[in-house]
Amino acid sequence: MPFDLDPGDPGFIADPFPALARLRGRTGLYRSERLGGWVACRHADCKALLKDPRFSADRMTPFFDHMAPAKRAGLETLENTVTRWAVFVDPPDHTRLRFLMNRAFNPRAIEGLAPRIADRVDGLIAAFRDKRRADFIREFAYPLPATVIADLLGVPIEDVGLLKRWSDDLGAFVLTARATPDKYARAEAAAKEMRDYFGTLVAARRANPGEDAASWLIAASDRENRLTPDELVATCVLLLFAGHETTTHLLGNGLYALLLHPAELARLRARKDDAAFVETAVEEMLRWDGPSLAQVRIAAADVDWNGARIEKGERVFLMLAAAGRDPSVFADPDRFDLSRDPNPHLAFGFGIHFCVGAPLARLEARIAFPKLLAAFAEIGLAPGARLVWSDNLVVRGLHELEVALAPV
Repeated sequence: MPFDLDPGDPGFIADPFPALARLRGRTGLYRSERLGGWVACRHADCKALLKDPRFSADRMTPFFDHMAPAKRAGLETLENTVTRWAVFVDPPDHTRLRFLMNRAFNPRAIEGLAPRIADRVDGLIAAFRDKRRADFIREFAYPLPATVIADLLGVPIEDVGLLKRWSDDLGAFVLTARATPDKYARAEAAAKEMRDYFGTLVAARRANPGEDAASWLIAASDRENRLTPDELVATCVLLLFAGHETTTHLLGNGLYALLLHPAELARLRARKDDAAFVETAVEEMLRWDGPSLAQVRIAAADVDWNGARIEKGERVFLMLAAAGRDPSVFADPDRFDLSRDPNPHLAFGFGIHFCVGAPLARLEARIAFPKLLAAFAEIGLAPGARLVWSDNLVVRGLHELEVALAPV
């Protein structure tokens, strides 16, 4: 029987790379019966597909269009929210939305967050510094980006726990989790609560603007590139959701990679004050086991792609994790090398949908890892630690990572 990708297999969830390498060895794209679409594993194909206008990023509209009317009627708020996210929208609407998001996430604003991020890192480390065992995800990798993006959006820190619950329920739908019960109903409920929450926040910021991204988006949308009220709220929801998800998994997956490669961990510890080396190290973490397992595109027309006949409406799964270990692009790709340079990975995508939060995620990681290594003389996988990986095809990350700690 021909080999096919099985994203629900526990072995694939824990370590997808052997299966992805097997598929990458084939020529071009292949048709997956389990996924009901085409799969791209090579770097060149993934990069080209990400910038080809014949492939749409809008996978939400056809999903809802094919849903039974009675079921769809119960998911109106969810549909109204996610179909307005820039990540699921094509030009010209994407161009308008992206322009406004770029205004809120401009490089100067992001770099200006460095002192605040450093303070957040110090505070989180202080909270578990005296422990001998900690869940790195729950106590550091999640709260750091969640509080940073909350600060950026002007969301009170005391509401972060509430927003996490909503984000988890929304993510189970958006990121195609396989084992979450009632994920549609939970996502609809979360969308309603987030819509109401951010609707109130937007109204407050419009009446009393502050130095936060929500205020910038309102100001920009009230000028020449107006957002509709629904788009403005949906964009705030997207930024909150995406602003912590990617960074959480960059931090968690990155630390796990270091724990599996003690020699590289020792190199980073020795050069933690070398900003250029730390920057290169973070890029290797992104390539090796980044937060994006795949992205999905929909054929907007019939396309002949290197011998594959992709029909209009068919899905194409771009396996970015596989592209990051393509031997035609990366020398010795199965070696974790923190000094790898150049490193043209696709962990944040490519083209017009390149992750708008990538500079923030990178900045947080470049600040976090040196401070962690300065605070702890030893960091290791805790005895009996349970590794719990996400079970979806889009994001790859750990839900739990218990570590043993020895403070300096």
